[in-house]
Amino acid sequence: MNFIKRVLINALIFVAVAGLLPNYFHVTSFWVAILAAVVLSMLNAFVKPILVILSLPITMVTLGFFYLFINAFILEMTSFFVGSAVFSFAGFGSAFLVSIILSLVNLIITDRFSG
Repeated sequence: MNFIKRVLINALIFVAVAGLLPNYFHVTSFWVAILAAVVLSMLNAFVKPILVILSLPITMVTLGFFYLFINAFILEMTSFFVGSAVFSFAGFGSAFLVSIILSLVNLIITDRFSG
C-alpha cells in the first residue's frame, strides 16, 4: 500500500509542478504522470543505488550536493523511458529544479504522515 501511496503522491507532484512551471516541465495527462511515477520508483529501486555507490567519493567531497544531480539524472532517465513527447523537461536544469521540489515535498509528506 505504501508503494501505491508514493506513486500517487509523485504523480500529483508531477502534475502540480507541470502546471506551475509549464515552460520547464511538461506532462500531457495524469495517466502519464502515474506511469512516470511508476518508472521513477523502479529506477529509484534498481538504478539509483548503483549510481549512489559509484559516486560516493564525489558526493562526500561535495557534502551531499552531488546527490541532487543523481536525482535529476534519474528524472531525465524517467523522461527517456516514458517518452519525451508526453513527459519532458526543458533541460537538465529543469530536471534539477523538479528533483529538488520532488524531494522537498516527499520529505514533508513522509515526515508529516509517517507513524
